[in-house]
Amino acid sequence: MEFRRLGRSGLSVSAISYGNWLTHGSQVEEEQATACVNAALDAGITTFDTADVYAQTKAESVLGRALHGQRREGLEIFTKVFWPTGPGENDRGLGRKHILESCNASLRRLQTDYVDLYQAHRFDRTVPLEETMLAFADLVRQGKVLYVGVSEWTAEEITRGAALARELKIPFVSNQPQYSMLWRVIESQVVPAAEREGMSQIVWSPIAQGVLTGKYQPGQPAPEGSRATDESGKNFIGRFLDDEVLTRVQKLRPIAEECGLSMAQLAVAWVLQNPNVASAIIGASRPEQVAENVKAAGVKLDDEVLRRIDETLEGVITYDPRLTVSP
Repeated sequence: MEFRRLGRSGLSVSAISYGNWLTHGSQVEEEQATACVNAALDAGITTFDTADVYAQTKAESVLGRALHGQRREGLEIFTKVFWPTGPGENDRGLGRKHILESCNASLRRLQTDYVDLYQAHRFDRTVPLEETMLAFADLVRQGKVLYVGVSEWTAEEITRGAALARELKIPFVSNQPQYSMLWRVIESQVVPAAEREGMSQIVWSPIAQGVLTGKYQPGQPAPEGSRATDESGKNFIGRFLDDEVLTRVQKLRPIAEECGLSMAQLAVAWVLQNPNVASAIIGASRPEQVAENVKAAGVKLDDEVLRRIDETLEGVITYDPRLTVSP
């Protein structure tokens, strides 16, 4: 396994991290989820990403049980706060009350005294940013959170948050955006802002919800049991289920074969070529998927391969930075 520093911080993370959105507590039975976590550990993954909202809080509980008994100092456990976790008006957003209560609940579910990285799952325009950052700072001072990060924040939001973090003297180290060969909206604005502020990207959906594995064929129905047939997942994958996109993706197959990689490995390796990416989050419903995708760590794609990928996908790549928006 390759390890990378998170921004300019002292925290190292595995270049491949394991995430349990859409799987633990919903799509996958707990025994299988635990087998996937064990496969990740066996493959050298030490970084695990979840969120309070995943599977209506059940995903954190499943991950906590799966990691129980592991040496805590050898793990980096990440979770997030923002989306509703209950029926009340204060069960959502980035107000002080919800941040503090949500963090305590996450710690109980994860069976840990602290999380390595606590992330604002989106930007909250309804709450003063000063209130949000002060709540995070208090959690850092209490030892419940070691580092603070965000997810899907714009360049301007990242810059504002980083300025407050400096004032409060807390480590503001990462952003977690969607990023793949097909979805590159962070490249023109978010990445440069993060680099200026000493932050890294921890990217989700590096295989575009499974589209870059090549299993979705143009003109064919989605495979049974795939992400495209899941109620929670199909909203995200729908933008890629276009025949032109799927046709271009199939043309990546010979490039992957020449590199000695599966298409999924090529996709994960591609995002890791970006020097601002510290880790790529993979999910899995079967242990063998973990074992396959982790082989992308440490792979170096040369400039010619990167050029051929760009040429193959030209016309179906999304670059528009305005698509990085919070609710």
